Amino acid sequence: MSTTADLERRLRGASLRVTVPRLAVLAAVDAHPHADTDSVIGAVRAELPAVSHQAVYDVLRALTAAGLLRRIQPSGSVARYEARVGDNHHHVVCRSCGSIADVDCAVGEAPCLTTSADRGFVIDEAEVTYWGLCRDCAAVPATV
Repeated sequence: MSTTADLERRLRGASLRVTVPRLAVLAAVDAHPHADTDSVIGAVRAELPAVSHQAVYDVLRALTAAGLLRRIQPSGSVARYEARVGDNHHHVVCRSCGSIADVDCAVGEAPCLTTSADRGFVIDEAEVTYWGLCRDCAAVPATV
């Protein structure tokens, strides 16, 4: 978990002013990886009860644009935010409960980073999402 000084450094390093709402949102996402917007709002409001929904949305947008947060949206899910940026990691999503976890880049040859036909695009990133069942959901006996 990052300290307030760490969060302030990250904001300044991205040429953003340090404000109380920005610190609160960054701390909330840092503490709750893959949180959806409502969860971020709840965590921020625990610290700043008067903050508006719109203020949190605006801060999430600004922090994502500045590269301090990453917005992901697995198929069938609402947008989620994480503070782990700047590395090549992917996600695994539970088909049953929707939980999300980070997974580091594939071992060996990276999957699908070179397309069979780039269609004229200059490709600089590939997003890989693994799907399955989390440990808790896999342990539940299937019902027929």
